[in-house]
Amino acid sequence: MHKPRGVAVERADLMSFELFTFLIAALIFVSVVASKISDRFAIPVLLLFLAVGVLAGSEGIGGIYFDDARIAKSVGMVALMFIIFSGGLDTNWKETRPVLLPGILLSTLGVLLTALLTGWFAVYILKFSLLEGLLLGSIVSSTDAAAVFSVLRSRNISLKKPLKPLLEFESGSNDPVAVFLTAAFISLLTVKDISLVSLIPGFFLDMGVGALIGFLMARFARFVMNQLRLEYEGLYPVLMISFVLLTFSIAVLLRGNGILAVYLLGLMLGQTDFSGKKMVMRFHDGLAWLLQIVMFVTLGMLVFPSHIVPFIGPGLLLTALLILVARPLSVFICLLPFRMNIRKKAMLSWVGLRGSVPIILATFPFMAGIPQADTIFNVVFFVVVVSVFVQGTTIPLVSRMLRLDVPLPNRIAYPIEFEKSSSIDAELADLIVPYNSVVVGRKIGELGVPDKCLIVLVSRAGRFVIPSGGLALEGGDVLLILANSEDFSALQTIVVSCNRVA
Repeated sequence: MHKPRGVAVERADLMSFELFTFLIAALIFVSVVASKISDRFAIPVLLLFLAVGVLAGSEGIGGIYFDDARIAKSVGMVALMFIIFSGGLDTNWKETRPVLLPGILLSTLGVLLTALLTGWFAVYILKFSLLEGLLLGSIVSSTDAAAVFSVLRSRNISLKKPLKPLLEFESGSNDPVAVFLTAAFISLLTVKDISLVSLIPGFFLDMGVGALIGFLMARFARFVMNQLRLEYEGLYPVLMISFVLLTFSIAVLLRGNGILAVYLLGLMLGQTDFSGKKMVMRFHDGLAWLLQIVMFVTLGMLVFPSHIVPFIGPGLLLTALLILVARPLSVFICLLPFRMNIRKKAMLSWVGLRGSVPIILATFPFMAGIPQADTIFNVVFFVVVVSVFVQGTTIPLVSRMLRLDVPLPNRIAYPIEFEKSSSIDAELADLIVPYNSVVVGRKIGELGVPDKCLIVLVSRAGRFVIPSGGLALEGGDVLLILANSEDFSALQTIVVSCNRVA
């Protein structure tokens, strides 16, 4: 007795779903494991994620045929939305505020200058028309600091101030300008009777509406998060997902820049207190990593390596001019009004490597039917790979040569969590006891700790000690303190400022 045909079809569909699930899980697993290679050999992790996608693609060992630029663009934009939001959420405003003006110049004028110079080079190297060259220049004009800091973190080093906050702010805020320029030059190539001058008011409308929506949605999100008081803490990250999607879609519907709106949403929420903030930040950090893997693997699968081979020569020349001419010129011009030595400017120039955004933007010409879309995508992919490999792997060396590297602070993972809220005027902070401090050998009860200052935990030689009034402090102890800023400063004066004469 034969089974009905519908059952066989259902079984086949089930097997297809299971195979699809297996492939997704395997690709994510391999990508996460590959990140350990990044830590060991200082290879930017995004390069490894792209390699996983290429290997899984139609010309790789995986043999998965994928050439749908529309799906790749959609996946990339959704991923970029949450990655940008997470970056804004993690931004330290106290460090960023002093470098706000140079950061804005680099993310606007710097992007424009890079786009114009690279586009001009592309006209001669690739025999493009002027508008096609400027379109390619716009696509590769934004930078990716995440790749920079992943390499530095793998070597346990950081960069001297103000380089780190300046790079973080520039990379988080320059994507909207690159998106606008790409869309603008696509319009000039595809729409008749439109001029470059007519796009200038559109730029201010795009950025203005995006900034306004980001500001208003941040205020609204904070109000809702604090007033709603959800019974289940796990719903706070879910609610924040809705705010990110609403912010992007409302900004775009009102003809604003959705990426800028989402970045400002994250930036403003990161500087304020709201219910479930710690959980939201941890969740979105993990979500950003997941979406980076999905995005890079998808974009890697979209590439046919054999199509890139004819562009290796022109691609190398264009990348060299981008790295050695376009980026340095834009940095030095933008930073002319500011006091910054040539070593720091040179470092900023070198770490301006390309990242995920150029590859996502390289899918836009396919959607618009640009004749040179395939060439643009292949060249951009090659430029990104070379930029990340050459600049990314040499960042530790260059930072040492320019004497701009500093040891990465060793953060202790405490077994205690505290979420600051408006109901308590205190926060957790740690304080290191200097080896020559006068408090070394003295008991906690003898220090004169302010009444509203509580030493919660002591980290000593890799172990945690529960403090009591009779515990004697040792040099190198790290005190975890719950206090407001005034009381913390008072205790810090006692512990750090009163040093013995060596």
